[in-house]
Amino acid sequence: MDTSPALLLLLTLGFCCPGIHGQSLQIKVRSPQDITQLQVGQKLELECQTDRSHGASWIRRDRRGTLHFIVFISAISRATFGDNQGASTRFEASKHNTNYGLAVKSFTAQDEGSYFCVMNLNQMLHFSPGQRAFLPVSTTVAPSTPGATTQHGTTEDPNLKTPDPEGRMQEDVSFFCHIFIWAPLAGACLLLLIALAITIVLCQKTRRRRCRCKR
Repeated sequence: MDTSPALLLLLTLGFCCPGIHGQSLQIKVRSPQDITQLQVGQKLELECQTDRSHGASWIRRDRRGTLHFIVFISAISRATFGDNQGASTRFEASKHNTNYGLAVKSFTAQDEGSYFCVMNLNQMLHFSPGQRAFLPVSTTVAPSTPGATTQHGTTEDPNLKTPDPEGRMQEDVSFFCHIFIWAPLAGACLLLLIALAITIVLCQKTRRRRCRCKR
């Protein structure tokens, strides 16, 4: 699903605004036990367990940290997917009491990422812990050729680190938060400085006119 700019703005504000993770709402994501052994074409079923029936959304964050809206499930079990359709060829949505389910019909590399359940309650966004869903990394051993082997084994460079998509996501969120907070503040300060300068100029002109009149 394509990422909606409005959704990105909403989620960014949700991540950075204080009190966004309310304590009155409990959200848990239940996944299959073999989620670490996903295979291409397998059906992935996730369930968001809550204690409220106010509707919930499912979103996915890919390896690059990009957010993708999947579906919104209303309190009356009506599902609206990212293309504003009531059905999807890739996903299934369901609701049972206060639990909201999401199923990926046929899992592929395109569906890899961390899945989140999001609820809007009392004008606050509540996020579930992210559920990681990735295909197993397949490693292939290159055939050995005469003369290509060395006597010393290769060692892993401790300075090399695996990219952390969650850390990158937090950095992106912090960047957007700084923009939303400091940009309006800087604009307000600039307007105050302009108003102060205009006031000083007008006061000086008024004083000069009074002095001329006394003479």
